[in-house]
Amino acid sequence: MNQHEGITFFEQPVLDAPPLLVMLQGWIDASGVASSAAQSIENSTDIRTIATFDSDLFIDYRARRPVMQLRDGISEKLVWPQIELKAGHDESGRDFLLLTGFEPDSNWQRFAALTAEVGIGLGTKIMVGLGAYPYATPHTRASRLSCTSPSEKLARSVNYLRNSVDVPAGVEAVLEHSFHALGVPAIGLWVQVPHYISNSAYPAAAAALLEGVAATAGLSLDISHLTSQASAQRARLDELVGGNPEHVVMLRQLEEVWDTIEPVEIPSGDELVAEVEQFLREQDG
Repeated sequence: MNQHEGITFFEQPVLDAPPLLVMLQGWIDASGVASSAAQSIENSTDIRTIATFDSDLFIDYRARRPVMQLRDGISEKLVWPQIELKAGHDESGRDFLLLTGFEPDSNWQRFAALTAEVGIGLGTKIMVGLGAYPYATPHTRASRLSCTSPSEKLARSVNYLRNSVDVPAGVEAVLEHSFHALGVPAIGLWVQVPHYISNSAYPAAAAALLEGVAATAGLSLDISHLTSQASAQRARLDELVGGNPEHVVMLRQLEEVWDTIEPVEIPSGDELVAEVEQFLREQDG
């Protein structure tokens, strides 16, 4: 792969059809769930940074100022905000790419075109974005996922919730369209987070998001630590809500609404992987 203006490579690994996972800070991320999911991936896999994007080109330092490390009056170091491309492999040894850091403040279309060119150059066959949004959903029910994609066929193949609404877009949506325009399937997965918890960590949603990402991207990801944290948090939330009659009423109302929504037939992980793999084979002709 040739060098590209706007990105600096530390290494250019040879990878086997790595899915590209995207989690850039700056847009909607209720409870920091998507960030937590991305951090979980980094903590539980063998991963390293292979490239950084040009911060001067994509980041407004007045909005995201560098951090000065001051020690006894001595300015020892400036830590600049970054956008990093990382490469790793999952528990089964499958390669993947992870795009993390800050959402660009400018030049979105240039950034998306560059990312798509680099990803495809490294062999990417699918892009999967991670997101989380607050919703009137109870913590006593499973966290539901919704999806966004320029491809109707791909969106239907994963069979998550699909909405019809006009909303401001994040750069992840621009990336979806850039990859799609070049013939690479792209999809964003968004997990619902109870609106009354949206300012606190919520590992149950992070675990659900990673399950969806793993199935869609064909990866094997460890979520055991998140499910353990979720069980402990569930007990605490049940106790807190149970101690306030008004909160109990609110929770029951949310449960009734959740239970009346027609369930989406979500395939099993193996079925979902098979659906996506079939879609990718059809894309390749």
